[in-house]
Amino acid sequence: MEARRRARIAIALFFFISGLGFSTWASRIPDLQQKLHLNEAELGSVLFALPFGLMFTMPLTGMLLQRFSSNSIMFTGALAFNGMLSVLGFVTEIWQLVIALFCFGASRNLLNISMNAQSVGVQSLYDRSIITTFHGIWSVAGFSGAALGGLMVFWRVSPGIHFLAVGVLMVIMGFFAYPGSLHQPPASTGRRRFAWPDKSLLKYGLISFAVMSCEGTMYDWSGIYFQKAVQASREVVTAGFVVYMVAMAVGRFSGDRVVNRLGVHTMIKWSGILIFIGLLLAALVPRPLTAGFGFMMTGIGVSCVVPLVFSMAGKSTTMANGPAIAAVSTVGYLGFLLVPPVIGFIAEAFSLRWAFGLMSGFGIVITVLILLLHKGATAPARSSSAVPAPPVGHT
Repeated sequence: MEARRRARIAIALFFFISGLGFSTWASRIPDLQQKLHLNEAELGSVLFALPFGLMFTMPLTGMLLQRFSSNSIMFTGALAFNGMLSVLGFVTEIWQLVIALFCFGASRNLLNISMNAQSVGVQSLYDRSIITTFHGIWSVAGFSGAALGGLMVFWRVSPGIHFLAVGVLMVIMGFFAYPGSLHQPPASTGRRRFAWPDKSLLKYGLISFAVMSCEGTMYDWSGIYFQKAVQASREVVTAGFVVYMVAMAVGRFSGDRVVNRLGVHTMIKWSGILIFIGLLLAALVPRPLTAGFGFMMTGIGVSCVVPLVFSMAGKSTTMANGPAIAAVSTVGYLGFLLVPPVIGFIAEAFSLRWAFGLMSGFGIVITVLILLLHKGATAPARSSSAVPAPPVGHT
């Protein structure tokens, strides 16, 4: 019992490390843009280095998880992640920023995939859902990093000192948390290569693709939507993103309670419906109150889908825990990487309202796929969810 509690605290700390590190970097992007004299187009091109680094190491992470325990990879990723965060604050040339961002994204991938594999391992020690709380902690860390970044700007602390201080603090936290994490012996499979999701996991990958496409769109375009489609005042432009982030955090912290009551499949089904209604409402009625309410519904909808899908994929009978999560994550992150830029092309050809209206269709995709998964599941497959299968009356 004590070991279970220590493992839960340890993985929660690594989720905090991931969230705080990423939001710390994001909070100082304008300062680095000004320091390197980048216009918006140049900055956008440079920022692509981060997701490319993430995607480049997806296969590597999957292979490493077949050879080593996920907690060792998680700890190594955390050290590299915070090391690269510290480097980012001291770049003086554009090429240096590109290389540092690529390595930052690669190390973040090592940390995040292995961290999610650990969270699935901790979940298996409980007979109730506890996994969405980890992602709620990531959101809290994100708020904390953004608030700290605002203070650093106000106090005129340079990005170098800011990033170095956070990096050192997070490394110390990693050393403190690592001993309590789970040692997960790698599965002894006959192959040592990365694999895409097999047929049994493909629907999980497509659900991840759909929800992470919506997440990426909200991160990149919610503020611009309030500015150009809603035509909100300057003081209200950021309100849409804030409402979305708050709703996501609330959804993640309350998600386990709802999952334990309704079941995983029902939770994901209604999450897809909320995403569909929320984005469609924002597209059809672009007013501050209605669009804000739509973004709130979207935030609640996307909040728990990824951790629950990872939890189900981690119980695959055809692939080991870590490689299964890495395979599903690869498909999901393709949506996070590829779909938000497409929004710009759709908006240019038609409008942002059209783009957000089309994005609402991903909510229907999520709902249909989870219904197909539930309908086609055999009795043993149902038990692979994060919690015991819910009574028939709940689904």
